[in-house]
Order: sequence, then C-alpha cells, then structure tokens
Amino acid sequence: MVIVGTTLLAACYLVGILIGEALGAAIGVHANVGGVGFAMILLIVSLHVLHERGMMTITTERGITFWAAMYIPVVVAVAATQNVLVAFKSGLVAILGAAGSVIVCACVISVINRTIVRRGVGPAWRDNVAASDVQ
Repeated sequence: MVIVGTTLLAACYLVGILIGEALGAAIGVHANVGGVGFAMILLIVSLHVLHERGMMTITTERGITFWAAMYIPVVVAVAATQNVLVAFKSGLVAILGAAGSVIVCACVISVINRTIVRRGVGPAWRDNVAASDVQ
C-alpha cells in the first residue's frame, strides 16, 4: 500500500530528527545536527533491507518515491536555511568551516572528474548517446 511507504518515510524522518537533536545536544550545539541526513540514511538502509527480504511491493515503493520527490527536497532546503542562520549567528568559525567544506567538496569532485577522464570514460553527452540508453 502507498500508505506503508509514506509511513516508512515518516518514521525514518522522525528517528533521523531525534538522532540529530540528540547529537546536537551531545556536542553542545543548540541545533539539529544532521537529522535530515540521518533520515535519508535510515530510509536507504530500510529500503535495502525490504528489497533483500522481498517485502517491497510496487505500491509501497510508489508511496516512498512520491514523497521523496515532493517532500524531502523541501525539508532539506528548510534545514539548510536554518543551518545558515545558525552559522551566521555563531560567528566566524562556523562560516569558515562551511566555506572549507564547500572547497573540499569541489576539490574532490574535480579529482573524481579527472580520474574518469584519464581512464577514457567520457560523459554520455559526448558519445551522442540518448539519455534513455545510458545505464
């Protein structure tokens, strides 16, 4: 049923938020630390377990994919906005940490892209392959 997928998503979100709040309290930050990320990890793990056990039905998957397409991006955007506000109020260290993480991510993406090119694997758009043919 679609409601089962929605229930699974809601349960993962609530548990993730609780973990994020507990982690924030444990490190002395008055904010949710990674709650949405924990929720996504829980959802991925639970989907994997359901698929392995053969318990994932098409209607359950539809309930999850509907809310994943509609709801999770909104939650991530709201959480990101709150984190930016907390960072600006916290001072220069938080802002420098955020800027540093963006720079590190950009460097890692650059290294990955260069590695792919060196191995002779080009992007699909260079090979004139239709998007539907890319696996």
